[in-house]
Amino acid sequence: MKAQTQCNFVILFLVLSKSLLHVGRGCFAGNRKPIALVDPSGCGRYSLIRAASGVGGSDVTSGWYEGLAHSAPVHLCEHFLVGTQQLTGMPWWLTIVAATFSARTVITLPIAAYQQVIVSKLQVLQAEISDLSKRLSYEISVRAKQTGWTEKQCRFQFRKNLKRIVSELYIRENCHPFKTSVLVWVQLPLWISLSLALRNLSMDQSGEMVHSDLATGGSLWFPDLTIPDSTWILPVCLGIINLVIVEVSRSQVTRFRRMVLYFIRGFSVLMIPIAATVPSSMALYWFASSIIGFGHNLFLHSKIVHRFLRLQTSRSDTPYRDLLSAFVSKYQK
Repeated sequence: MKAQTQCNFVILFLVLSKSLLHVGRGCFAGNRKPIALVDPSGCGRYSLIRAASGVGGSDVTSGWYEGLAHSAPVHLCEHFLVGTQQLTGMPWWLTIVAATFSARTVITLPIAAYQQVIVSKLQVLQAEISDLSKRLSYEISVRAKQTGWTEKQCRFQFRKNLKRIVSELYIRENCHPFKTSVLVWVQLPLWISLSLALRNLSMDQSGEMVHSDLATGGSLWFPDLTIPDSTWILPVCLGIINLVIVEVSRSQVTRFRRMVLYFIRGFSVLMIPIAATVPSSMALYWFASSIIGFGHNLFLHSKIVHRFLRLQTSRSDTPYRDLLSAFVSKYQK
């Protein structure tokens, strides 16, 4: 279940990244119409932000991108980013990092904690399911002798009753396996919306204060957030942190999971050239999102969180040392 969810997420992520690569090369150029972004009374620094409109009516792909890039969630994220910058007065690079931290901490971290509770309940249920499965197998064999069931009928009765028993257990513990995928269905739209919001804000538009401030709102080797990182430092850092996340989170290796692992590794490397073609603001957001997510994952491994969530599964007294030892041992064999 976990591997399947992981695979679905990666496939969706790959499709999206190809879309963003196309976006980064300017597929939204064209006429633009203004939309109010902040209070029109003039109290805010940014009174207007420009949005793309009507390009390539015959180009179905561009039309699909246009509709997504100017959907309500994306515009809401634009308001969120600009509002955060206005409220704090921070430079844009720090605004992006702070907004990313806020969104992931307020929205995705609680869901990740809830997912951990569900996973813990499912792991505990495995022992009970195993015992009930053995009892059911015995009862089926006894009933088969009484009624003369064939082997095929026995297998059918076993599968039908085991499915019913497992379903009742999920209801009893309120831990249906589908709930373990809730984080993906929240995090993915959030990631898409913030990425496209930054893409919209980074578009060149004469007289647009947001764009001009982004052009000077970078830091260190990426002073201009509206153009790609020519040094490739941000893209390479993004690839490295994604690979670290993959390696640290590896679990029991099966043939299917090994294939998924290779796919995710390849995708992490593929993200490097993709991140090098989009505005630095987007690459910075992707890197910040990955490293903050990694930090949250480490936090959820702590003993304090384990006690607070009242997880029923056993936990090590030295979780971080165990993670490091497991990570190092993989490359010492």
